[in-house]
Amino acid sequence: MIIISDVVKSYGNAGNKNQVLRGISLRIADGDFVVILGASGSGKSTLLNVISGLEPPDKGSVVYGTSDITKLSDEKLTQFRKDNIGFIFQQYYLLPNMTVEKNVRMGADLIGNREYRKMINAVGLADKAGKYPSELSGGEQQRVSVARALAKKPKALFLDEPIGALDEQTGRQVLDYICGLHKEAGFTMVMVTHNQNIAEMANTVVKMNSGKVSEVYTNKTRKNAYEIGW
Repeated sequence: MIIISDVVKSYGNAGNKNQVLRGISLRIADGDFVVILGASGSGKSTLLNVISGLEPPDKGSVVYGTSDITKLSDEKLTQFRKDNIGFIFQQYYLLPNMTVEKNVRMGADLIGNREYRKMINAVGLADKAGKYPSELSGGEQQRVSVARALAKKPKALFLDEPIGALDEQTGRQVLDYICGLHKEAGFTMVMVTHNQNIAEMANTVVKMNSGKVSEVYTNKTRKNAYEIGW
């Protein structure tokens, strides 16, 4: 369980502060698939960054089990993310001078996972393992970033607009891979998007507006990547 309590986050100096998160409280169950939905500027990406430990809140707590990550030192927080958290962003952040295999192995090496090739196979890139990012399509590069994130076997996976730069066919394929791996491995998954259609794939949907949670609901019937609108 991830428990977020009264989280506040602002940017800027004392004379010109912009409060982005205004007292957010949430509970995320282990193994859940949560979509944080909202328009640009609603605070959803900032919330993702705070929950995942990328940014500290100004106020409030983020507790994983019995560990409040907002009280950890920088060193211990870095270790916590290394041991527990995976990230997938809209940008692929692949190292251009490394092959698919070596990019994925970077994630696996963080925990000593020697079975990282299974993850390359799982995202359908076994025949591209020796290719470099410049030799891949956008969808293939995002699938490499998925494999790299999951090769470290995270307990929680955070995704920020992971298909924002992809066309419809490729986006559906990447979502299908991600959701299939989530179902198989059972990690907690939290995805930020502005796309209402993608929210139909989630178990829990958190709607945000102007730095606050406006609604939380559970989908009675979930759709797969090929059933949603685009």
